[in-house]
Amino acid sequence: MTEKEKKHYFDWAATSPADTDILTAALQESLENWGNPSSLHKAGKAARTALESYRAECADVLGVKPETVYFTSGGTESDHIPLLSILTRPERGTILISSLEHPAIREQAAALEHCGWTVTRIPSTADGFITPEAVADCLTDDTVIVCVMAVNNETGAIQDIRGIADVLQKCGEKKRKPFFHVDCVQAAGKIPIDISYKGIDSAAFSAHKLCGPRGIGILYLAHAVQPFLRGGGQEKNIRSGTENLFGAACFAACLGRYFLTAKNSAAQKRFEKQKKTTAGFLEDLTTLPGCRIIPQVRVTTAAERFSPWIIQASFAGIPGQVMVRALSEEGFFISTGSACSAKKNSRPVLEAMNISPQERETAVRFSFGPLTEEQDMHELFAAVRNICTAFS
Repeated sequence: MTEKEKKHYFDWAATSPADTDILTAALQESLENWGNPSSLHKAGKAARTALESYRAECADVLGVKPETVYFTSGGTESDHIPLLSILTRPERGTILISSLEHPAIREQAAALEHCGWTVTRIPSTADGFITPEAVADCLTDDTVIVCVMAVNNETGAIQDIRGIADVLQKCGEKKRKPFFHVDCVQAAGKIPIDISYKGIDSAAFSAHKLCGPRGIGILYLAHAVQPFLRGGGQEKNIRSGTENLFGAACFAACLGRYFLTAKNSAAQKRFEKQKKTTAGFLEDLTTLPGCRIIPQVRVTTAAERFSPWIIQASFAGIPGQVMVRALSEEGFFISTGSACSAKKNSRPVLEAMNISPQERETAVRFSFGPLTEEQDMHELFAAVRNICTAFS
């Protein structure tokens, strides 16, 4: 992509432009440490030392112990490992997933349903939130695992993960606590999160949402699970397969640069700046006839409950795919929602929020990242306004 195209890229929730310096440095390190980390000779030991140093760096940024950090092939696999681990149980039970989950959770849960598991989809509020009370209402005596994402990838709604964890902890006082998995793919580097909070058993992360490469993810496990898929026993048998040293080096560097911590003042400044810029962009959008922010509560009373990096809006009379194509022709890149669902032309998240078919058809997603500047968003708004005017 050209520098101008990067400035006009507003689909960061799908993927991010890679940080060239991070990838270049990681490639050099992986070329130097080319051995298999499982090998016992000098080359293997050097690779193992490098891998464990990257793990320790990731753990330090995430605020957890190194032994709880596992490298995977990405967010999807990090979501799958805890879900698939329940297949090692001798008896079937109930799986709770939020009705707003990413396809990585939603589709895998559907597959488990075909294997005899009961899948309960936790209802969303009309504003796109999964409340702790809704989770409590769905719990059954045989609930094994609960999956609720930290930040919704289409609306940007920030879920009450701590409140849900508290509900499950309280449940665990009387019987075995259900395992709690959190998809943090859209939260990492975007909002403050604490995965070490009591009651959170696992969390998924993906590097390519944080200016890293595709093909590398992290699974946080507060305690080990029984893996359903087996192999050579790498990653303490949780995720077999020769480790991706290049990817691990990249992820460690990306977390260090972008993850929001008290020590990362640059990331904190980006976050505060983006909140103000997004507020201005939302205000501009609401001046356009036929534009509706989804959900509307975002621009009335609940701005702080949404990530400033994702906006969902509908434009009456302009199908979402038409808006995407029209903006693309002008050099601006957005999407109609999750890239993983784009080819299916379905909007399960908006359906779960009871958004009307007309608004679902005309809804698009704007998402931003560290390279996004206020002027870029002004230019995006001008382009959207021109398209709306052309269709009026």
